[in-house]
Parts: sequence; C-alpha cells; structure tokens
Amino acid sequence: MTAPPVRILLCDDHAVVRAGLLALLGSEPDIEVVGEAGSGEEAVALAAKLTPDVVLMDLQLGEGIDGVEATRRIAATGVHVLVLTTYDTDADITRAIEAGATGYLLKAERPEELFAAIRSAAQGRTTLSPPVASRVMARMRKPLPTLTDRELDILAQLSQGLGNRDIARALFISEATVKTHLGRIYDKLGVDTRAGAVAVAKEQRLLP
Repeated sequence: MTAPPVRILLCDDHAVVRAGLLALLGSEPDIEVVGEAGSGEEAVALAAKLTPDVVLMDLQLGEGIDGVEATRRIAATGVHVLVLTTYDTDADITRAIEAGATGYLLKAERPEELFAAIRSAAQGRTTLSPPVASRVMARMRKPLPTLTDRELDILAQLSQGLGNRDIARALFISEATVKTHLGRIYDKLGVDTRAGAVAVAKEQRLLP
C-alpha cells in the first residue's frame, strides 16, 4: 500500500522563489504542495487551516512577523517546520531552533538534500545543512563568553526590549557608553544584532 504524499506549505516572500520550489517539488511523487504563503502571518493562518505535514519556512519575510516568530507559532500547534534560507549566522540558527524548527537547510543545497530533509522533517527527524551542523557543533564546543558585570546589566536591559537611550537612563550612563558596550557584547557573542545577542545570551544562560 502506497503511503500518502508529504503535504507541504511553502512560505517565502518572493513569488519567483515559491514558483521555483513548486516546480522542483512537483517532480517528486511523494511530495505535494498544498499551499503557498508570502508572509509570516499568512503562513500561520494557512498552517492552521491546511494542517500540512511540513512548512518550508524562509527567515526573512519583509513586513510583519519574521520566519522565526512564524515558526514559533506554527511549531506550537504540532506542525513540523523546516527552515529553508540563505542565512546561516549563529544568531539565526539559534533563534530558529529555539523557536521549534525541526530542521535548518540552506537554499544552496542540492535538490536531493531538500527532498530528503522534507521526508525527515515529516517524521519529526532533525536535518541540518552541513555548514549549519558545523556551526552548531562549534558553538557547543566553544567556551562560554565572559562578560563584565556592566555588559550583563546591558544585556538584561536588552532582553526587556529597551533602546539605547532607555538603557542609558536606567543604568545612569551615557548613550555613547551603551553603544561601546554593545559593540563589545556583539563581538564576544559572535552576533551583529540586538535580537541575536539576546538569543545567544539565553542559549548560553547568561541571563537570569
């Protein structure tokens, strides 16, 4: 008896990319695309309506919620999410995995790797692109970064969503000093955004 095809929902804000994936996945008899979404909000709504086996999720989706937040909301319903993106920074990987992504694949991978990852994700098995797996292993082997008390104070303020001016007021320091500390925090954590710093700090248990 033939198993039913793996039902896929595509989420990418570029129509050309979705069309390419649709044509590519259409070549596999055991994979069926049941819907397309151009935004995170649309992906969340369609996932609830269509209950696919796997959502192929890009991370950068233009306006609205990003792919990480969409992944978090969809994964919370029990639907598997396979990230398919061009971004492979430590912060992106950490945020996606923490949000509940079943796998993390780069768009540069061969079609055969994508098909295999989709089938694995449908069964709840984790698949990581080799470069992503290497970064995850390197992160696990790397000793915890050492932050100063002041840097930890600023991280704690960051985690509450405060901007530089509010952080400066809360800690009785200048905005220039906040920016200097932020630069050092980014370097130590290997990130380049505020969200990335908070994500890595939580992963490394640097925040209370």
